[in-house]
Amino acid sequence: MAEFNTMRTAAGTRTAAIDEGLRAHMNKVYGTMSVGMLLTFLVAWAVGTTPEVFAIFRNPQTMQPNLFGWILMFAPLIMVFAFGAAINRLSAAGAQLFFYVFAAVMGASLSWIFIAYTGVSIAQVFLITAIAFAGLSLYGYTTKKDISGWGAFLIMGVIGLLIASVVNIFMASPALQFAISAIGVLIFAGLTAYDTQRIKTTYLQMAHTGDKEWLGKAAIMGALSLYMDFINMFMFMLQFFGNRN
Repeated sequence: MAEFNTMRTAAGTRTAAIDEGLRAHMNKVYGTMSVGMLLTFLVAWAVGTTPEVFAIFRNPQTMQPNLFGWILMFAPLIMVFAFGAAINRLSAAGAQLFFYVFAAVMGASLSWIFIAYTGVSIAQVFLITAIAFAGLSLYGYTTKKDISGWGAFLIMGVIGLLIASVVNIFMASPALQFAISAIGVLIFAGLTAYDTQRIKTTYLQMAHTGDKEWLGKAAIMGALSLYMDFINMFMFMLQFFGNRN
């Protein structure tokens, strides 16, 4: 009996340690993501409200991107792929720095919204997105249902959205843009819940290794995933609810 009680106590101690570690891990994910979001919107606001800087990338009257604008438009996507390829060679600190640089570049690429939309509508849509994101992420964290099966379907949806968005750059079809926005909101809403559960599950599977360096990089990758979910959901919702200047 004494041996059983000792084993039960040890198991309880391990469980408590894992729970505490998971909370710390998720706090780091959300904290890193939040800093990245703040950096993105500060850079977007700074570039979008400084005509001389904005003109480097786009025509202020027509909003059409020039060569530098096209490069800036696709730079975040290229950086995401580069980040995934280089993550194993980066330290946790290096991965975090890369993420913040990425967030700043993303901010510059989104600076046009501060010219195209009113500041009030940007703030309103940001608040709506934040509330929706919090609810969806909470669902992904707390649900007992395994939603890992959503992954393949949602990723295929993202690829389809990317192709449709590139096509619509040249077609400029309002109907296609409306469909892209509607489907985009649904896809990234699903990804928010899916990614949150995946981050939690990954930590629980790897916590026993005690590899703090790997877990640190996993937190940065998790922050990047949720950051991308938020940004994309925000942009699609802005096209629905934003008031244009």
